[in-house]
Amino acid sequence: MKKQKRQEIIRELIRNNKIDTQEELSQRLLKVGVSTTQATLSRDIRELGIIKNRYDDGNFYALFEYDEVLDNPNFISANMDLVEVFSAYILSVSRAAFIIIVHTGLGEADLLANAIDGANKQEVLGTIAGADTLLITCRDEASAEKFEREMNDARTANRS
Repeated sequence: MKKQKRQEIIRELIRNNKIDTQEELSQRLLKVGVSTTQATLSRDIRELGIIKNRYDDGNFYALFEYDEVLDNPNFISANMDLVEVFSAYILSVSRAAFIIIVHTGLGEADLLANAIDGANKQEVLGTIAGADTLLITCRDEASAEKFEREMNDARTANRS
């Protein structure tokens, strides 16, 4: 199947279903006759600009397209400033040399990681997210210190 057709099917599945995981999306694709690898599905999700976010009515997760959530203030959206994201999701920040450890609410670390990765910050080499903890590896200690300060400033500014 051609990439464009596969991505159209993915969009349709996302629009019409509450999908919790990539695995569930993969299974739904199989049900409609589309077989794909995890790597291809991940690339499709990234290319389509689909994000994972929390529903208002509980701890359910689904994949959404950016343009479908821009008006909802509870979602990280494509046009949200990184400072706003920090303010909304960071509970605490600490640093060990060139690694920053960030604590978020349960299920929010990956949302924050996606926002940071998408911002293409020069000081950040990469992120690894768990359920409520995010590790950020920076280029060096000075970069980590600067980025830690930026996150803490944003976090505390909103709570003042």
